[in-house]
Amino acid sequence: MPELPEVEVTRLSFAARIAGARIVSLRLGKPLRWPLGIDPATLAGRRVLGVRRRGKYLLVDLDQGLLLLHLGMSGALSFGRPRTPAGVHDHLDLETDQGLLRLHDPRRFGAVVYAADEADPVACKLLGHLGVEPLSQGFELAAFHQGLRQRRAPIKQVLLAGDLVVGVGNIYASEALFRAGIRPTVAACRISKPRAERLRVAIREVLARALEVGGSTLRDFSNAKGESGYFQLEMLVYDRAGEPCRQCGTTIRQIRQGQRSTFYCPACQKP
Repeated sequence: MPELPEVEVTRLSFAARIAGARIVSLRLGKPLRWPLGIDPATLAGRRVLGVRRRGKYLLVDLDQGLLLLHLGMSGALSFGRPRTPAGVHDHLDLETDQGLLRLHDPRRFGAVVYAADEADPVACKLLGHLGVEPLSQGFELAAFHQGLRQRRAPIKQVLLAGDLVVGVGNIYASEALFRAGIRPTVAACRISKPRAERLRVAIREVLARALEVGGSTLRDFSNAKGESGYFQLEMLVYDRAGEPCRQCGTTIRQIRQGQRSTFYCPACQKP
């Protein structure tokens, strides 16, 4: 599933190229997770002002309204001059006078939703519960630690929930917890302030590094230019069950938490 680095890498790969474009038409394929919420024909003639990111959502600002895009479990965007007609898994073709923005999503867990603005109830429902952006200046220790103290769930599950800090998905939560030396099963409320600071720093470092190398391509992720990411080559615990820890040599373990795979080193990560 594309996580925050992959979504941001995708944004950066087409945002400048689509800015200022005028929409010619919007074609939808098979239904996605939520309906568009507007007649596609009414978008013709509107201009794209820019593309932002909030958590794992891309916000395409128009001169009237905005489109919220989510890549779901397997979605990928491409932008440019189309070389082939839309295929069976191409569920959005946003044609502009500067190129075609296409959403390819075999599993159809992605979404394209129209909202009048960010105060629109539709946008509030999708964005209103999201926590602080982890790479922003607003991700401060005091608020982070206070939020952890109020949660009894395992720290890995708290990170994935996204209401305290947004966008730390399964891959990067495992990696950050390893770098902070924290067992993923530890109750969030038991994490001391110094350990919370190590985790906060680790989250920022892991996400920043993933952005630097283009995200992670475990299966078929690519940005809107068709380029893959390389963070998977640097993973210390994720998807390395049964292999030796690169820090101490102990065998990496895999457990299930909330129907998601978690990887950790039992020696380096303390309960």
